Amino acid sequence: MSADSSPLVGSPPSYGTLTIETSIDPLSSSVSSVRLSGYCGSPWRGIGYHAVVWMLAGIPWLLFRWKPLWGVRLRLRPCSLAHAETLVIETRDKEDSSWQLSTVQVQTEAIEGSLELPLQAQAEDGRSQVAVGTIPESTWKDTAPLHGQEEAKQVLRYYLFQGQRYVWIETQQAFLQVSLLDRGRSCDDIHSSRSGLSLQEQTVRKSMYGSNVIGVPVKSYPQLLVDEAFSIVLWLADHYYWYALCIFFISTISICLSLYKTRKQSTALRDMVKLSVQVCVCRPGGGEEWVDSSELVPGDCMVLPKEGGLMPCDAALVAGECVVNESSLTGESVPVLKTALPQGPRAYCPETHRRHTLFCGTLVLQARAYVGRHSLAVVTRTGFCTAKGGLVSSILHPKPVSFKFYTHSMKFVAALSVLALLGTIYSVFILYRNRVPVKEMVIRALDLVTVVVPPALPAAMTVCTLYAQSRLRTQGIFCLHPLRINLGGKLRLVCFDKTGTLTEDGLDVMGVVPLKENVFLPMIPEPRHLPVGPLLRALTTCHGLSRLRDSPVGDPMDLKMVESTGWVLEEGPAADPACGAQVLAVMRPPAQEPQLPRTEETPQPVSILCRFPFSSALQRMDVVVTWPGATQPEAYIKGSPELVAGLCSPETVPSNFAQVLQSYTAAGYRVVALAGKPLPIVPSLEAAQQLTRATVERELSLLGLLVMRNLLKPQTTPVIRALRGTNIRTVMVTGDNLQTAVTVAQACGMVGPQERLTIVHATHPERGQPASLDFLPVESSTAMNGTKVESFTLEPEPRSTHLALSGSTFSVLRKHFPKLLPKVLVQGTVFARMAPEQKTELVCELQKLQYCVGMCGDGANDCGALKAADVGVSLSQAEASVVSPFTSSMASIECVPAVIREGRCSLDTSFSVFKYMALYSLTQFISVLILYTINTNLGDVQFLAIDLVITTTVAVLMSRTGPALTLGRARPPGALLSVPVLGSLLLQVALVAGVQLGGYFLAITQPWFVPLNSSVPAPDNLPNYENTVIFSLSSFQYLILAAAVSKGAPFRRPLYTNVPFLVALAFLGSVLVGLILVPGLLQGPLGLRNIADTCFKLLLLGLVASHFVGAFMLESVLDQCLPACLRQLRPKRASKKRFKQVERELAEQPWPPLPTGPRR
Repeated sequence: MSADSSPLVGSPPSYGTLTIETSIDPLSSSVSSVRLSGYCGSPWRGIGYHAVVWMLAGIPWLLFRWKPLWGVRLRLRPCSLAHAETLVIETRDKEDSSWQLSTVQVQTEAIEGSLELPLQAQAEDGRSQVAVGTIPESTWKDTAPLHGQEEAKQVLRYYLFQGQRYVWIETQQAFLQVSLLDRGRSCDDIHSSRSGLSLQEQTVRKSMYGSNVIGVPVKSYPQLLVDEAFSIVLWLADHYYWYALCIFFISTISICLSLYKTRKQSTALRDMVKLSVQVCVCRPGGGEEWVDSSELVPGDCMVLPKEGGLMPCDAALVAGECVVNESSLTGESVPVLKTALPQGPRAYCPETHRRHTLFCGTLVLQARAYVGRHSLAVVTRTGFCTAKGGLVSSILHPKPVSFKFYTHSMKFVAALSVLALLGTIYSVFILYRNRVPVKEMVIRALDLVTVVVPPALPAAMTVCTLYAQSRLRTQGIFCLHPLRINLGGKLRLVCFDKTGTLTEDGLDVMGVVPLKENVFLPMIPEPRHLPVGPLLRALTTCHGLSRLRDSPVGDPMDLKMVESTGWVLEEGPAADPACGAQVLAVMRPPAQEPQLPRTEETPQPVSILCRFPFSSALQRMDVVVTWPGATQPEAYIKGSPELVAGLCSPETVPSNFAQVLQSYTAAGYRVVALAGKPLPIVPSLEAAQQLTRATVERELSLLGLLVMRNLLKPQTTPVIRALRGTNIRTVMVTGDNLQTAVTVAQACGMVGPQERLTIVHATHPERGQPASLDFLPVESSTAMNGTKVESFTLEPEPRSTHLALSGSTFSVLRKHFPKLLPKVLVQGTVFARMAPEQKTELVCELQKLQYCVGMCGDGANDCGALKAADVGVSLSQAEASVVSPFTSSMASIECVPAVIREGRCSLDTSFSVFKYMALYSLTQFISVLILYTINTNLGDVQFLAIDLVITTTVAVLMSRTGPALTLGRARPPGALLSVPVLGSLLLQVALVAGVQLGGYFLAITQPWFVPLNSSVPAPDNLPNYENTVIFSLSSFQYLILAAAVSKGAPFRRPLYTNVPFLVALAFLGSVLVGLILVPGLLQGPLGLRNIADTCFKLLLLGLVASHFVGAFMLESVLDQCLPACLRQLRPKRASKKRFKQVERELAEQPWPPLPTGPRR
């Protein structure tokens, strides 16, 4: 059974499993498949479950820890979700083929009253007053009715999953996430909550939503000890007391250290997110009450203190203005001005209304009230449903990474398990032939399983990413999800934001182009020299600046714009003496320098009555202002030139508007248009606050253009050149003007001087005409901001055409030309005028083409894209950001090559470690099988020396090799089950077996050789010559294999740079040589037999030397010759990735054909 995307998780009251496609995180691009199954208690099944566990000495309990669904099915019986006491939740990311399984308990809580729900949670009969999940206890509790039963009690049924609460909706017969209970509320509904909730309403809502607490679990139990219990018990049964005790001791120490580190991290995270403050909330009737922040529920109305403070929840600002620092969430270090939520029937959305929403965890620097006594905010989300809760949830429950290496590693471990089964069968046959007792036979056979499947493999693999994470941290790059590091090694395409990422944060004002009688005048370099009039007033007032501790703060562009006029910002609730009324802020002219020497007009202070903040989606902002002597206020708008011109009356826009605009944008300047109009209202704060944006933005008159210079960062061009030189596509995704973005792309090298660039323009269908598509060739630009662009040569690429398009064209392509969209995406390099949601859609579309996509931005307007990308890097001073798995304190895109180099190094190291751990297990497997055949085995201390002294040391240290200093065109292989990897493993294993068998047969031919007593079982027949020879040779082989698979180039630095690893190899090798040559050295503790024949000892060292040479030659030949041989025997298969298929189509038939007319 399936359903469309829905917040509801449930099914009709019947047995079975429901599968739903749902996206819990609105910012996430991944859509998860969720399967929810209900189970309830069964007395007989429970008795049977406990009986099986006790009869089999707890082994089923361990099994059920790995396979919880088996335990649930054995202990409980399936039932409908309406009657379920336990739920089995299976989730799968759209990019991952494996199901993640969890079990949760359905909890109940007695409540009094009911909650009015929004439309989507109401019953089909239109009832708005329903009891959310409250049903009589007797209807779901599967018990026999008793005489004299009390009246049915109303209970709330819910479950908790990854911090989120899901409540049972009786009328829908489904569970609903509580964060969606208020979805669909309009802005008017939010404003209607200004009176606050009564104490009873707050209590009912707290039962529904839970406490406003972000709880971080801190584990205190030694989980690893349970996982190792099976192996330890087996070794004790096999009389490997020392080995088992050492493993137990080391496991205990490891557990303690792991628990200490985990508890320390969890405690630090808990302390970071723990926030308990006293908050003043409004009560109906005008009262106020101080409550703890944990008591807050959606619908509460908070009174914001003037001095600000940390926000304990997400809330919509309904009265006043706030200056907020959101660096802890978005990475944006510039304080943001938040204004009151506009009233109206439009549905409230935290992302759409970001400029009116205060997010949990952000710091309110100051709050000001202009109408009324206080600044007010209505609580919209609490706990894990908040923005801060989402950050913590992403840390505690990271999105599963779909990576071929991980899936192949699981398949390889499964293959090792099959090999262990075959080895077990062989060992049973051999041991039975040697007349070993059945008990001993079972223990020895099971012992072989712990040899073949290395239990330390996950830990060894984790070490690789931990080293990479540590190296990134030293470079100022912080990673929340270490598994994402390996994905960095597979990046094929990286998207970059422009402003603040490729170019400098700051902007310099080049000048103002005024308009007079519908004609553009020459540029005025100093805006302070403008005559007093609408254009000057627009420049001084159309901004979102605020004053904090006597200094203006806000967007850097606004700061530069106001600074260029020389006017000064003053604000506060006090009445403006000049206007005689209350205003939001006052802009005062310079005190000394006259604005207009030629005229007698004196500039008057201008008061701001109303603001409509800048919106990335709308690409504009508005203000309403007045000044002394004005009979009516005026509205001013500032935004993208194309959009502002479209809002103006056509007769006020010059005929050469497009040509003038292009002359500046083609040089790489950033251009902002300004417009205005008088408003027929009373010039008062109250009247202005009643205006809507639609009223203000009608029939405007164009006033002029503001031209600003935005220089490239010095690191941008070298990084773009390096990435393109390594065959990594670079794409610009910006909200700026298309022509400006094209010029920047040409200046930084995204588009080479000799490469063709084409602008794609699409129009929506209108007036019966279908959607159209046009292609316009662009001549190469040679200058940006008056600076000559450095020319450089790249190797020819098969993709010689670059496409540039705007956000509106991208939307038309997705909707009306879906078949052409892949061709545009494969060749697209510049995407301009992209709204934040379009950036996210672009990343998702590129992922559909099977690109491994990276995204680098400042986290301000590209939060969704950074989260959706496989590798998102946010340029921020914060160590943890909600918007991306990587956060870089570097102020440039130099962090991107660093992440890629570390990703390639980590991925290549993971391959090497995996190969080594597999070879180590197979080497020991061969040794044990040889010794089993002659009815002996390795000794207890010998196992200890191999597993803990030799293997653990080299496995940990071999991962310390750092990344290569430069990026190459090659990428590490992503598939573990490939011919080169499997060929290397098989040949190395054959070489290992040959050396061990050679040494064994060489020993038994010696005149001094005395066979072991096969009638005595191991370890009682130790020491013996067979064991001594096999142990001596295999011990060297672990070191040889570690060195052989630890090659450096092309993804890692040379082996000699890893000094601790080389020291460990030299030291362990010297000890092993001493064991062979020095009589009596550690032979007693290790259970070795002394060999007096010096020639034979040298012969053993000769075998070791030959294996050393053979192993290195084998790896070198396989690396250099095997790929060429395979290409000769079998031509390289065409890649199945979708973007590769599109590239082949474009190579056969270039597209778009030029010149071309409109495509319809």
